[in-house]
Amino acid sequence: MFRKITPMIASLFLIACAEEPMPETTVEPLVEGKARPEIYADFTLTADLSYLTDDQREMIGVLIEAADIMDGLFWRQAYGDNYRSLLDSLGAGDERRFAEINYGPWDRLDGNRPFVKDAGPKPAGANFYPADMTVEEFEAAYLPGKSGLYSLVRRDENGVLTLVPYHVAYADELKAAADLLRQAADLADSQDFANYLNLRAAALISDDFKVSDLYWMEVKDNEVDVVIGPIETYEDQLFGYRAAYSAYVLIKDMEWSANLARFAAFLPELQEGLPVPDAYKMESPGSDADLNAYDVVYYAGDSNAGSKTIAINLPNDEDVQLQKGTRRLQLKNAMRAKFDKILEPIADELVDASQRQHITFDAFFSNTMFHEVAHGLGIKYTIDGNSTVGEALRDVASSIEEGKADVLGLYMVTALYDAGELGDVDLRDYYVTFMTSVFRSIRFGASSAHGKANMVRFNFFMDAGAFVRDAETGRYRVDFERMREAMADLSRLLLTLQGDGDYDGAAELTNTRGVIGDQLQADLDRLTRASIPVDIVFNQGPAELGLD
Repeated sequence: MFRKITPMIASLFLIACAEEPMPETTVEPLVEGKARPEIYADFTLTADLSYLTDDQREMIGVLIEAADIMDGLFWRQAYGDNYRSLLDSLGAGDERRFAEINYGPWDRLDGNRPFVKDAGPKPAGANFYPADMTVEEFEAAYLPGKSGLYSLVRRDENGVLTLVPYHVAYADELKAAADLLRQAADLADSQDFANYLNLRAAALISDDFKVSDLYWMEVKDNEVDVVIGPIETYEDQLFGYRAAYSAYVLIKDMEWSANLARFAAFLPELQEGLPVPDAYKMESPGSDADLNAYDVVYYAGDSNAGSKTIAINLPNDEDVQLQKGTRRLQLKNAMRAKFDKILEPIADELVDASQRQHITFDAFFSNTMFHEVAHGLGIKYTIDGNSTVGEALRDVASSIEEGKADVLGLYMVTALYDAGELGDVDLRDYYVTFMTSVFRSIRFGASSAHGKANMVRFNFFMDAGAFVRDAETGRYRVDFERMREAMADLSRLLLTLQGDGDYDGAAELTNTRGVIGDQLQADLDRLTRASIPVDIVFNQGPAELGLD
């Protein structure tokens, strides 16, 4: 059975949240919107650097320089090589500011609706593929490795599709970033972290990230950390194949991390208890997975576009996950910003007064963390052994995976609570905070996997009677008993779709349940009228950290 968890530790730990947008298609017919920088609440990223050495403080500045290079590369992937011309054409007003937030002229929190005149629809494949390429042309092309993470699809001089590796397309920028990582390595107090930085530098200029991913799992003693490189595939909404450049510069909260570290040991037992037949849980989560809390001091590239990530679960490589598990990084200061500026005001507007007291920051932090834990559960390869789950589910793989992590997080919290392992906590806090965070996340629009996952979950729970709306007050409450049944049923459904590699079933679920109904839209409009921000945007950099 599970080892006992003290009440204080339990309050730091549990279920699913994550950053979430929604169904994908651009509005039909295409209607231009307007720049809306006001939907983002400003937040300054700071952290206590007083206990760091002079070399570590200098290293943070170097890592921010490397992150800025990732920022430029993501602009090129998301919009195109001429992105500076776009920004220059927009002057210095709201349109330019909103384009900077969205990395292009499309509103990521409004289904990628264009807000710049004549911008046209956002290409589903961003700038990873030729603008005139069709899906049929790509699928028919003989291109070994064409589903790879780290290449662009381009046309050769004869107009034939060809692949250009990232390390070739972006050679100069990647060399500069690698040089900065090596410079940071020379400043690192931790030899393990220095070794990792050198390995990551080599990976950036080779597109071979496995060795550095494996080594990163061994780095435990560093107060400063960085996540950098082409990581998530959300930007490729055509196939979900290609990874986008991103970076985070992080300061580890040593006390909180020590409290969280023990929870990785629960993964094997949690895997065994999944509500599916054995074939769908036959893989064993890596035993070296760890959980830590950080203050993030810099976001760049994909991680900074539109809605902001508040937790990280990496590496994504399935083989690394099976060998070593993953690291789950909880971004504590960004999480607090979203709770204070967004979640609590939403609760005041949409949650039934009888359950309002169940919304707490501890539950929000814990829900977010256990969402990341749940990414390590289930299986990475289909049960027939023919492919990875991601390859089988293609463009809907990310939304199904995010939905799985959402609901499995809640399911596992419930299992631990029922086993008496969470101490003196109120499980209702996690359920009501979970529901409230759905409202927060589904406001993110139609442009990310998290949003689709949230809408599937919301509609599934409403249909099951787990979420209940009072027609007179227009407020929602959780039916706790039906919540248990609904989360078990949805867990089973998503795990089965993944294990079977059932693309048609996954696409049907996403397309039929991943939509906003008229009643919900009317309730979300109340939040807009109340001027509640949708997400946050950062004031960040060396000056904010006192490093200038």
